Amino acid sequence: MIVGIDLGTTNSLVGVVDSGFPILLADADGRRILPSVVHLPSPGQGDVLTGHPARRMLAVDPARTIASVKRFMGRRLAEVDAATRGDHPLAAGPDGFVRIGLGDEYLPPEAISAEILNQLKRTAEAALETTVDRAVITVPAYFNDAQRQATKRAGELAGFTVERILAEPTAAALAYGLDKLAESSKVAVYDLGGGTFDISILELNKGVFQVIATSGDTRLGGDDLDRAIVDWMEARLALPDPGSVRPRLLEAAREAKEALSGKEEVEILLPFLQAGTSHQLTLSRAEFETLASPLVRRTRAHCLRALADAGIADPTSELNAVVLVGGSTRIPMVRRFVAELFGKEPDISQHPDEAVALGATIQAGMLSGALRDLVLLDVTPLSLGIETFGGLMNVIIPRNTTIPAKAGELFTNAVANQPSMLIRVLQGERELAKDNWDLGQFTIDFEPGSKGSARVGVQFEIDANGILRILARDTQANTDRILEIASAAVNVDDEAVERMISESVDHAFADMNERIWTEAKLKSDELLPAIDAAFAILGHEVDPQEKAAILIAATEVRAALAAEPHDAFRLKRANQALDEATETLAAMLVERAYAQALAKSS
Repeated sequence: MIVGIDLGTTNSLVGVVDSGFPILLADADGRRILPSVVHLPSPGQGDVLTGHPARRMLAVDPARTIASVKRFMGRRLAEVDAATRGDHPLAAGPDGFVRIGLGDEYLPPEAISAEILNQLKRTAEAALETTVDRAVITVPAYFNDAQRQATKRAGELAGFTVERILAEPTAAALAYGLDKLAESSKVAVYDLGGGTFDISILELNKGVFQVIATSGDTRLGGDDLDRAIVDWMEARLALPDPGSVRPRLLEAAREAKEALSGKEEVEILLPFLQAGTSHQLTLSRAEFETLASPLVRRTRAHCLRALADAGIADPTSELNAVVLVGGSTRIPMVRRFVAELFGKEPDISQHPDEAVALGATIQAGMLSGALRDLVLLDVTPLSLGIETFGGLMNVIIPRNTTIPAKAGELFTNAVANQPSMLIRVLQGERELAKDNWDLGQFTIDFEPGSKGSARVGVQFEIDANGILRILARDTQANTDRILEIASAAVNVDDEAVERMISESVDHAFADMNERIWTEAKLKSDELLPAIDAAFAILGHEVDPQEKAAILIAATEVRAALAAEPHDAFRLKRANQALDEATETLAAMLVERAYAQALAKSS
């Protein structure tokens, strides 16, 4: 078995070919995407953190936390310019290559990248329940030999035999299925990620892709768009000390940027930002596009250079396909820009964050022989999923997924002492379960316990014949239930599909409002009783002023719940304010529980 790994500047992923088709693997929390962030604690203060826990440490302990370490891979100190250096001190190792200062230690970048690869290795081994020690790892097309060798060393430090170092645009082309194009085809891969931009022109010859031209900017990506929004925020807020709250501003900017891919306007809420003062700003998509336009236009010169180097005078007629890679290509303005520049609509059939990892997985499957007999016959015309608490549709397999396909998630009990879970299988594009088609249902039993104690894995698998098989497993008791639905996942009347998609577009705004309201209400229903219980335990220990602030925030949540008509965004804001007001209270509860546990153990 060989895994495919996208070792990205911002995020990393791992996948494997299972039962003849490629899948990306998720961690215990169901997340496929691992932030490429590493936190090195002080000696004796715990283990190295990677991924999501490490990203949270960026604001808490930035001196010992590093993101985007890929910028330094295989680079000599003299080659690293001021813009790339970031906030960490750098030094030259005995070989002249960069060492990065984290606290009191100076580490080579490949040692830090190895921690990310180690986490991906653990994820793969937990998901596959076997040892994994062979990998295909991707690198940008422009990486030189020193950078490729550093990537290989990082893999070896993580315990992998690196079977191949694969160029990212080639991996993306494989993910999009472009190896099935006619002979002598040419493809452009436009990759705008979190930290870097790359444009590559590939030529397909006898089933093999060759990168014939590449260009890019290693200091241009989604992070720059975030910083542009932060600059816009700071200009309007006139904060006395913006540097001290910049991590919070960056997080708010990132959330706003992502939301504007689907909305025309977004509210940026910054409660208790500085000196107890809260702020609220409104950013429209048009304003964001004004901020982003100079950055996106910087990619134009690189694209024209790559086309010229590839000998392409008219991309409209000479390119067979243009594909998008990287999370920043979700931005509508970026997609319009690419369409205008290349004279054709880009292919957006793959998840932009996952395309490179999927291609690496396909290459790994080819090397291991697991994809020798792969036949891709069809796609799912509509999304498949299950109903979750609150009557929402949780998508497991999105529409237009090529089959065979397999995907799953881990669920838990929503209420205490719940003895079973009803798995209701749905098909459709609406946000609410009641508006989608019911394909079938069954119940899986588990041991009653406290809320969140059950662990039920639900896996959807569609085989090459269009048979949908749903497996539900109580992971604690290791008991399974299986439902099989013949052809319903694929053989759907075209008119019915068009009607469902049309309805999802017509009702998109109302449906999304209802989803946001439902999710916010579920959170409120958790927060309010938890606060009452916490006051019952710690009420006399809580500072009166802080208690008053919590009660005011809780009152606003209750008022938002009772308001008619429902205001989903008001309730969401109220929940966020209550969350932040209770941070100290939550910490006191944790400390008390820890003290009680220590007392019992002694």
